[in-house]
Amino acid sequence: MQRLLTTATIAGLLIATAAAFAVTERPKPTRSAVYGTRVSYDGRISPTCGCARGHVTFSLKLRKHDDLSVTVLNAHKDEVALLASRSFPKGPVTFKWNGRDNFGKRAPDGIYFLRIHLSGAHQTITLPNKIVLDTAPPQIVSVSRSRYEFSPDDDKQADFVRLTYQLSKPARVILYLDGKQVLRSFRHPQSGSVSWYGTVDQSALPAGMYTLEMGAVDQFGNSTPVAERFRVTVQIRYITLAAHRIVVAAGHRIVIGVSTDAKRYAWRLGKQKGQSRSHVLNVRASTRRGRYTLVVEESGHVDRAAVFVK
Repeated sequence: MQRLLTTATIAGLLIATAAAFAVTERPKPTRSAVYGTRVSYDGRISPTCGCARGHVTFSLKLRKHDDLSVTVLNAHKDEVALLASRSFPKGPVTFKWNGRDNFGKRAPDGIYFLRIHLSGAHQTITLPNKIVLDTAPPQIVSVSRSRYEFSPDDDKQADFVRLTYQLSKPARVILYLDGKQVLRSFRHPQSGSVSWYGTVDQSALPAGMYTLEMGAVDQFGNSTPVAERFRVTVQIRYITLAAHRIVVAAGHRIVIGVSTDAKRYAWRLGKQKGQSRSHVLNVRASTRRGRYTLVVEESGHVDRAAVFVK
């Protein structure tokens, strides 16, 4: 019995020793010689945008001084551009790519990667961060307006015009008036709508005809060319009388059209005054001859007509 216990004990010790040896000899994970990698603008680049996204910047950190060869690869892992081939100290380093190949030509639109070869560390690393090169400007496919006339008088009646659009790619929509930006959307949907309240620099425009231009700018900084912006004409109008000179016999009634989208407006003629909902104002002229002024008003907007009583 004692002999059996001794044999079992020896076998157990051998197994435990072998397991401990296996754990000791297990290969230790090798730390990457590069860490803390970042790519500017989420890797989006457009060399033709004339903006900050005309190049992409890579930032990373080296654990040790090393000789680096840094290249840009296309989606097929072919070399496109050599960015650096020299020694770099330990710590942070940056590289820039302007979207051009080794011959100075603009690389075609597509997906690219950064590959780093470290001679001393005997490592070649292809960063997982994608670089997306896109130089195509967004095109305005179609635009429709909710109304032709509107009155930005804050009376909750046709205060704005809504422009519904379709773009060739996701982008922010920009509205221009006489070349000046008057509206910019916050998101990048390929289709949607924007509403313009007839203002420039938060000030309401006077009544009149206006031609808006719609363009767009995508996430790569590409903008719709000026010649390709979509143009749409709208009319701003406020309360308006159908005529501004009225001749009427003393004591007779004045019947005149009132153009407004308001549910109610105020009117005044001499000592008479009141409110009306009708688009045809019907008031009695004074029994005394003379010149009077007919005034209609709605939400601070006023129109007048000279009334000659004979």
